[in-house]
Amino acid sequence: MRILAWHVHGGWMDAFVRGGHDYLLPVNAARDAWGLGRGGRDWPARAIEVAEDALGDEAVDVIVLQRPQELDRVTRLLGRRPGRDVPAVYVEHDTPKAEPVNQRHPLADRDDIPIVHVTHFNRLMWDSGRAPTRVIEHGIPDPGHLYSGRLPRLAVAINEPVRRWRVTGTDLLPGFASSVPLDVFGMGTEGLPERLGMPHDLVRPAGDLPPAALHREMAARRAYLHPFRWTSLGLTLLEAMTMGMPVLALAATEGTRAVPPDAGVVSADPDELVDAAVRLMADPDAARAMGGAGRAFALAHYGLDRFLGDWDLLLAEQRETAAAVAS
Repeated sequence: MRILAWHVHGGWMDAFVRGGHDYLLPVNAARDAWGLGRGGRDWPARAIEVAEDALGDEAVDVIVLQRPQELDRVTRLLGRRPGRDVPAVYVEHDTPKAEPVNQRHPLADRDDIPIVHVTHFNRLMWDSGRAPTRVIEHGIPDPGHLYSGRLPRLAVAINEPVRRWRVTGTDLLPGFASSVPLDVFGMGTEGLPERLGMPHDLVRPAGDLPPAALHREMAARRAYLHPFRWTSLGLTLLEAMTMGMPVLALAATEGTRAVPPDAGVVSADPDELVDAAVRLMADPDAARAMGGAGRAFALAHYGLDRFLGDWDLLLAEQRETAAAVAS
């Protein structure tokens, strides 16, 4: 199939474009959020950049929408209405932001475009109205069993931790750093120690690294800490497990489903997570065993084959439904 999708969520798209289809990625002169194309990523050749103003000349079998504004944009650029003139699905990457329980999804009043939630928690919390829904859980390209855990520090990955603060659990970091030093990876980590009132040796900004370098550096830390209060499901948590890292996560959103008991510690009590971190620093063998269990679970539940297979089934269904209606 020829699938039109904007490059919105790099981590998700990194898995999606590894299937057996042609993926048309719009580009514009600004290379902005509406025309990022491949974004310089090392993706398969079937991820094809197409100038946005040339999309009307392309054969498109199905559209994968990810933002409400794309509905009007597709109609204008292709001259076809998503869900009516061309099959479409809508991927919901995020938890509801305004109201955790009552927020209506932007497509809640439509029955011609399925909403594909990336976690069961997302589907539970969004009010999707009469729109058909499906859950296709994340898939992670296997970075390999990289874990060494040689550094007795916790790895944390948060983009813009100062701005996002309580959502990402940034306010909880001093409670961990007082017992176990942290290395915080991600965009906008500069100034984090000062904002937290912690010395740099206890909370060390580690910067925004390319994926391969990030994986290598994270895997050298003893364990991965996932302090997010409200998130769909951080892909870095799944990557850490796939690399063989033991993980410590708040019992929030999809965390309890993603981390089995033998792969780490999941708790709504940060003090329990701090105690677990201290134990892992003192027991590298236990940390290694936890990480091995996490890797096995992640490969079985969040592997690429399962993810791409689920998507193949859904996309084929949409094309067949559209063909039946047209006939």
